[in-house]
Amino acid sequence: MSVNKAKDLRLPLMNLVRLQGTPILEQLHLEERLLRTSSDNWCIVNDGTNVPTIVMGMSGKPSQLVELGPVIEDRIPVIKRFTGGGTVIVDKSTMFVSLICNKYDVPSVQPYPRSVMAWSGSLYGEVFKGINGFQLRENDYVFGDRKFGGNAQSIIRNRWIHHTSFLWDYNVRNMAYLKLPSRVPQYRLERDHTDFVCRMKNYMERSDFVEKTVKAVENQFTLKQVNLEDIDSYAKGEHLKSTKLLTMEELEEAMAGTTQNV
Repeated sequence: MSVNKAKDLRLPLMNLVRLQGTPILEQLHLEERLLRTSSDNWCIVNDGTNVPTIVMGMSGKPSQLVELGPVIEDRIPVIKRFTGGGTVIVDKSTMFVSLICNKYDVPSVQPYPRSVMAWSGSLYGEVFKGINGFQLRENDYVFGDRKFGGNAQSIIRNRWIHHTSFLWDYNVRNMAYLKLPSRVPQYRLERDHTDFVCRMKNYMERSDFVEKTVKAVENQFTLKQVNLEDIDSYAKGEHLKSTKLLTMEELEEAMAGTTQNV
């Protein structure tokens, strides 16, 4: 048996799903389903989403996080996802990587947010090796003091998910839909969105990022490619569905509540 074959047998299996432009709502529904109904490890890579969409953490309040007037006027979709974390606006220039793992397949990681975050920071350290200024900083991925990757997590029983939205590029106008949140990382220093974030395209080719990410994951798992249409054979049964698209009525009610409190 070759050394590589022997190595592969020692590594836990991880299913790899590669998507191109899948709507972020569909991706989040898939992730929640796989986290709750599958017993496998998963890596989901989605290269862009179809339309600009705001995604909030599960406890996020629209009135505190988004500029409701312009969002309603421009009919920007707003999603409340099943994980914690902050608020982002994503589009075709956002790249997504999600890692769903069984606790016992990554024994070095404790099922706590800080431990999962440290592990992921090490993994992406391989992806961005050689690029000056990359680091994990207060739960963000940054080059220097500017953020390009935001993270969110959910930990249930013996499984957890860590997912990241990477700003390959962004539209400055879209950033205006987001309010400055009340809780921000210390290193942000009250900078607005455009001074706080940076574009990953200034540091790395888009295709290189995907391939290096897959390679970094492959160093810790044996990867098996799975097509989206085959997911049903891996994830069966009913499950809690907490990811939802907020209706325009809900957004209008939130705005009305804000107006009444003024």
